[in-house]
Amino acid sequence: MSIRGTNLKIENLTHRYTAKSPLTFEGINIEAEPGESVVIIGRSGCGKSTLLHMIAGLLHGYTGTLQLDGEDVMGTSPRWVMMFQAPHLFPWMTVERNVGIGLKFAGWPKDKIRERVAEAISLVHLDDYAKVNTQDLSGGQQQRVALARSLVMEPEMMLLDEPFSALDAFTRASLQHDVRAIAKQLGVNLVMVTHDIDEAVLMADRALVMAGSPGKIVHDLTIDLDDPRDREDEAVQDYRKQLMQIFEEASMPTREAVTV
Repeated sequence: MSIRGTNLKIENLTHRYTAKSPLTFEGINIEAEPGESVVIIGRSGCGKSTLLHMIAGLLHGYTGTLQLDGEDVMGTSPRWVMMFQAPHLFPWMTVERNVGIGLKFAGWPKDKIRERVAEAISLVHLDDYAKVNTQDLSGGQQQRVALARSLVMEPEMMLLDEPFSALDAFTRASLQHDVRAIAKQLGVNLVMVTHDIDEAVLMADRALVMAGSPGKIVHDLTIDLDDPRDREDEAVQDYRKQLMQIFEEASMPTREAVTV
């Protein structure tokens, strides 16, 4: 499986749901290079999930520029995929049938589907569960199936809407490590939203702090750490403290925007 990432460029993006609604966010500027992992961190209500849904082409009604490789995002596309908090699998189907469902609908030959599905399942370490119905899997295993289903389409970008928030700490840590490792191995972009500071440090090349109502990007922190990342490492803890301080300052009512 060979994939490349994409150039993401967002300039002065502003959104409101209706003409009479308050602004959701305004003046958002983000640039990400191919293969870069960007995590948007912010409290509930700052507009981070709305922003992610716009990048995915699921929402419209904005002003400004939203482009991938110089092309405007006009709607959904197989070039990018989105993972949600719930995996949304077909529980009566096996792992391999869930993973290959998109290829089947796309009219791929059966032998090519088998090959690609086996490769995607191997990437997420579920080889021994390929023939198991997804309803018999744990929550973490189901999210791995959802991840494999995303990867099988060979997307250039993966959009993550807090997909690990409902999992136990051990499973969440394992998936954080594996998703970042797979993204780096394949060279795809990650754009993720979270309110978890530890998760941001473990997943991001850059952590964008979003705050306010309307929401704004108030800080862009480069996280320069070697992989694999261990939350107990001193360097990881140092970035955690730094990001915690930035996050708390950004959440204060009288905050002022900070830039790198």
